[in-house]
Amino acid sequence: MTFVGERKPFVKQFLRRRIFLGLSRIACVVALYIGTARRALTCALTFGHNRRMNTDLPQGADAPQHPFAALLPDTVITAVEQLGSFSDGRLLALNSYENRVYQVGMEDGPPLIAKFYRPLRWTDDAILEEHAFTLTLAQQEIPVVAPLEIHGATLHHFDGFRFALFPRRGGRAPELQDPDTLNWLGRFLGRIHAQGATQPYQHRLTLDIDTYGRAPVDYLWTNDFIPSDLRDAWRTIVDLALDSIARAYERAGDVKLLRVHGDCHGGNVLWTDAGPHFVDFDDTCMAPAMQDLWTLLSGTRAEMTAQLDEVLSGYEDFADFNPRELHLTEALRTLRLLHYSAWLARRWNDPAFPAAFPWFNTQRYWQDRILELREQVALMDEPPLTWR
Repeated sequence: MTFVGERKPFVKQFLRRRIFLGLSRIACVVALYIGTARRALTCALTFGHNRRMNTDLPQGADAPQHPFAALLPDTVITAVEQLGSFSDGRLLALNSYENRVYQVGMEDGPPLIAKFYRPLRWTDDAILEEHAFTLTLAQQEIPVVAPLEIHGATLHHFDGFRFALFPRRGGRAPELQDPDTLNWLGRFLGRIHAQGATQPYQHRLTLDIDTYGRAPVDYLWTNDFIPSDLRDAWRTIVDLALDSIARAYERAGDVKLLRVHGDCHGGNVLWTDAGPHFVDFDDTCMAPAMQDLWTLLSGTRAEMTAQLDEVLSGYEDFADFNPRELHLTEALRTLRLLHYSAWLARRWNDPAFPAAFPWFNTQRYWQDRILELREQVALMDEPPLTWR
């Protein structure tokens, strides 16, 4: 895709696309006005828009506004076009909740992926650090999907939104039970971490017991997300979990922090016959290397031990692994569980979240979290996984 400073005057395509978007928007607004949300969604789908895009339309005069309420289809396309190339009007909302991500059809090349960052979630400096890291990795032929640099910039602004464009990359979920796949992933993670260790982030989060543990717990507690009849039980087990996490860090000792992917589960790895592509570095942060490794492990203790051996046998071809970090495996998993509940809670005023996570903030949800944390406390008291 080539972006130029002055666009070609594709008048017919431009008018057709504008009429297309205008009719879609009018149809949605009219249907919402008469109070039929289903009809609004049907109208949008008729004109080619994905259903999830329209969860961002205000649902009545009293509906609370949220960060993406103004991000309408024509806003997305106009934002992309102001960089210097025409869209063909095709737009598909992709599976993303923290941000809004769209596949945008282009007239003079393959579709692009446009990521609109959640307002107030990151500073510009933090986003640019993420971009710089992934661009460096890509320059070293590490298969990450880095943002496109257009007119000397990777982060762009339009109508109050910040966004970046990425090349489209396809793939399937990796087979994490396959030893060769794990070894392959380990080699690339070793290369990512070798680069990540060369310098620290200055503007991004450090993952530790405060940022991923105490802060999420405090948010859930002070904002009354825990049902009144479960508050005492939840607080008791959370305090036990935080104590167990602290002890795990003490056993691990002074582990090295480096720039990591931060959310390296199977959903953020696209697999092809040529190997993996690592995507979605939104959660990249300063953390122990183990943060990117434990997410690849699952099953029984014996199964996880075998998986770990495959991952680290590839990893150590490019980076050294400190075995003391194995003390953090279940501690990091527990921090993720606490952080995840608070992440959902902080986003609950975004209509996309209640629609996608209807089970959150129910009595059953918090009962299950209490049981889950009890299991994690027991696991953190067990000896760590062994390697070598």
